[in-house]
Amino acid sequence: MTANLPPSESELASTGGSGTSTQKTEPEYNFPLSEIPKNPLGEGRYIKTAAALIIGPSTETQTSSHDTALNRALNSRRKRIEVIADDENEIIEASRRMVKSYDFVITSGGIGPTHDDITYASLAKSFNQSLVHHAETLSRMAEMSKHRWPTMAQQNNEQKTARERMALFPDKAEVLFVARDLWVPVVRLEGKLCVFPGIPRLFQRMLESLTPFLPLPPPDQRPCRQQVFTTLPESSIAPYLTELQARTKDQGVRVGSYPLLSYGVYVSLIGLDAAAVRSLADEVAGKLNGRLVTDEEAREMVRQKEKGAA
Repeated sequence: MTANLPPSESELASTGGSGTSTQKTEPEYNFPLSEIPKNPLGEGRYIKTAAALIIGPSTETQTSSHDTALNRALNSRRKRIEVIADDENEIIEASRRMVKSYDFVITSGGIGPTHDDITYASLAKSFNQSLVHHAETLSRMAEMSKHRWPTMAQQNNEQKTARERMALFPDKAEVLFVARDLWVPVVRLEGKLCVFPGIPRLFQRMLESLTPFLPLPPPDQRPCRQQVFTTLPESSIAPYLTELQARTKDQGVRVGSYPLLSYGVYVSLIGLDAAAVRSLADEVAGKLNGRLVTDEEAREMVRQKEKGAA
């Protein structure tokens, strides 16, 4: 898993020219993006339900971060998040079940070079596919590695084989390059299931970069979301949120709360009527001594929390 990765993999979140890497100055990477594919769900069909499968050890912060990212990117009307072990049988069972039940499924974690990174291999078995090395992924990986870690060229055969496992994909999968400065792609199976790294900030960035490739509903058919941040403890606001959800359920509004430990709580309001959702957000902000926040503000607060916890 992530903690066991050598530098080239544990720094997947570093970009070529953004200055996020502490290594020496690198060239600006500008890899081509993949073309937008046809709607895998079929003409006129859109993502309305989504699920996430977190594979391997996961902290509460990681799970909350993934949950928040999924909400921000999709605003889906139905959502499920499961955390399972690095176990082939569990991955196979959960992936098959979720693909049958949801329009969009993501997996997170288990795609590094170590023995317990078995996501690609398990998914290949799940959907009766073979594993093959993806040439373009290997090429981009090599290009970035030679600048960041020149000693990669001195790896022995076992080390090279381990590194190249990260480009060993199910043979019928779509490989979508969604960011110009990352070598790691999003691998999609069955037109629904997309494979992501487990690093929260990289997961979030790649999910957001993937949205142009997804069959999302037209803007006027998408649920509207408003977020309110409060520094009150979640237990203190729970009774009010319970009452609010009961009061607004018939309006199709979903009320959620997402704690940032030791910081506060995000209250999420999602519904189809934008004016009604905004009015409720104003009410929540007043009741909880909170404030409305944009998606970017929320993302930055999560980043700062993760940085402080590192």
